[in-house]
Amino acid sequence: MRRLRRLAHLVLFCPFSKGLQSRLSGLRVKYVFLVWLGVFVGSWMAYMHYSSYVELCRGHVCQVVICDQYRKGIISGSMCQDLCSLHRVQWGACLSSHPGQQVYSGLWQGKEVTIKCGIEDSLHSKAGEGVTPRRELVLFDKPNRGTSIKEFREMTLSFLKANLGDLPSLPTLVGQVLLMADFNKDSRVSLAEAKSVWALLQRNEFLLLLSLQDKEHASKLLGFCGDLYVTEGVPHGSWPGAVLPPLLQPLLPPALHRALQRWLAPAWPWRAKIAIGLLEFVEELFHGAYGTFYMCETTLANVGYTAHYDFRMADLQQVVPEAAVRRFLQGRHCERSADCTYGRDCRAPCDQLMRQCKGDLVQPNLAKVCELLRDYLLPGAPADLQEELGRQLRTCTTLSGLASQVEAHHSLVLSHLKTLLWKKISNTKYS
Repeated sequence: MRRLRRLAHLVLFCPFSKGLQSRLSGLRVKYVFLVWLGVFVGSWMAYMHYSSYVELCRGHVCQVVICDQYRKGIISGSMCQDLCSLHRVQWGACLSSHPGQQVYSGLWQGKEVTIKCGIEDSLHSKAGEGVTPRRELVLFDKPNRGTSIKEFREMTLSFLKANLGDLPSLPTLVGQVLLMADFNKDSRVSLAEAKSVWALLQRNEFLLLLSLQDKEHASKLLGFCGDLYVTEGVPHGSWPGAVLPPLLQPLLPPALHRALQRWLAPAWPWRAKIAIGLLEFVEELFHGAYGTFYMCETTLANVGYTAHYDFRMADLQQVVPEAAVRRFLQGRHCERSADCTYGRDCRAPCDQLMRQCKGDLVQPNLAKVCELLRDYLLPGAPADLQEELGRQLRTCTTLSGLASQVEAHHSLVLSHLKTLLWKKISNTKYS
């Protein structure tokens, strides 16, 4: 018995046992450290997300400012009464990605809508709650009292020429602006109506919506109050990462992004239908009635679709008139092509001799869209289509040279792609 006790004593206090105990203690320390680190990182991310949300989502400020100006008679619009007096506009989820552009889902007149409103830097959330920001001094300063309807028409035409180019169709667009301003159909445009529609024209997306109102793939404009406006309901997103908080979206690894896209994206035939709509949208932007437009942020986050899988451009903020891009590039000093970039990916060549940006973009809209469609369409594509679809998309992405010189080739490549996809889904439930 004594021998067994001595043996047990030796086993418990042998060097091997001490090493095992020290390793276990080390593992406990590491485990505690990892738990602490996880709690710390989680708390920091929660705090940052909350701070980001407070900064990004200030729809209540927008409504207070708009309704204050409406009650003072400074602005007017088709939805002012429902928004400010009858409270028939329901604000839903915050969808803003930038503090200066407030975007919310909502309900108005029994329809799902998207509510959009600009907030200037001067309206920072740190302003006191009892202070009503006087944005009308800056944004609603035109036209001045005493401006005639003829002067306002000329003023609007000059603005559209500066932003869209000198086009023969602009008088028609001016007529649409005045018709929209006269929302109560009394055959006259009041100062409040004129101030509201002028403020709206300063919003790039509104100008694009107005220019593309007769197009199938842009959201329809439903109403406005001052520079707040509503469009059709939020389209479904084609990018799974879009459901993440804005702060976390850049942290999504590319591999995880691709995996999420495969798991959560619609079935391939539906994706083909959405892609056809996107290609048709590219056609609409190329030499339309109101000029050419460039897509200057070509990402899946901007690719949306309806409940019937019809394509809708989710965000028109980075769809820019050709005249605006040329104005940005004209005389701009550069050392390399990267200095001649408008938005995210509208890039022009740099003249190394003159050290100035050239006026034409290197890559047309179609080439950028086809780069997007390679990741969107090729995974899960039917086996008998994979090779031909891959070949056509590669051909499309190599479209280069001056955007103004590729019109014929551009149209031919686009037509081939649409035909290839449509043949695969026509005469099926997906068409």
